[in-house]
Amino acid sequence: MISFNYQGTFLLKDEERHRSWLIRAVDQEGHNISEITYILTTDAELLELNSNFLGHDYYTDILTFDRSDNKTLNGDIFISTERVKENAVLYDESEEEELRRVMIHGILHMMGYNDSNEEEKKLMHKKENIYLKMFHVEQ
Repeated sequence: MISFNYQGTFLLKDEERHRSWLIRAVDQEGHNISEITYILTTDAELLELNSNFLGHDYYTDILTFDRSDNKTLNGDIFISTERVKENAVLYDESEEEELRRVMIHGILHMMGYNDSNEEEKKLMHKKENIYLKMFHVEQ
């Protein structure tokens, strides 16, 4: 099950389409979903979580709290809609597409992909692009 919670004014358009897309991506990677909750929130909330749980004193667009077990995904993905909006401008992308990139990024982390070095970042970006295309092809 994938659910969406909102802690601000931003609301995701067409939750069911996004849910279906994320499930297809997880299926394609050979995983399944127990429960994933997306929490779309503010910079302040993510900064506090980043500081309290990771000891980092900086803004981020996403934090993934992964409780997955082997190939069964379970966890919470916090996304700063303020960071998403800022990054959309920075990368000359729509806010909706940037949000989808961040959403799939969190799922990829839960499936074991990392981005701590250049090689891992390239693979992560490649996977993001594959699944973003899937969103647009299977409307």
